[in-house]
Amino acid sequence: MSHGIQLTFDANDPPALAAFWALALDYVEQPPPPGFDSWEAFAAAHDMPAESMGDYGAVVDPEGVGPRLLFLKVPEAKTAKNRLHMDIHVPDREAHVAKLVGAGGTLIDHRSELGVDWTVMEDPEGNVFCVAQEPPPTD
Repeated sequence: MSHGIQLTFDANDPPALAAFWALALDYVEQPPPPGFDSWEAFAAAHDMPAESMGDYGAVVDPEGVGPRLLFLKVPEAKTAKNRLHMDIHVPDREAHVAKLVGAGGTLIDHRSELGVDWTVMEDPEGNVFCVAQEPPPTD
């Protein structure tokens, strides 16, 4: 039996980084738990100080298939190359890259190897990821 996973990112601005990744992956902000109409209501019910609300952000796959992404505030900036990165496979790589650049992502390089083309990018906080064209369906 496989196990579910969550990907957790250190972030300087968790809500903003969560919004970028929601756009990148066609995810949505995680809704508040049942019984709460907002995250503010959830925080108040758990005695979480209002000034801590920006310390977290989470996005989820609206279809419930992909992993949850959690963003946690940390005091230090990113200082080294990622040891793990995501590859996003999309039907229109160029359009998706343009959308992400417009949202604060940085285009680093276009690469091609063994018949696969991809674009290396950074999110607004410098985390590296790639955008690749989905292969055409096979019959």
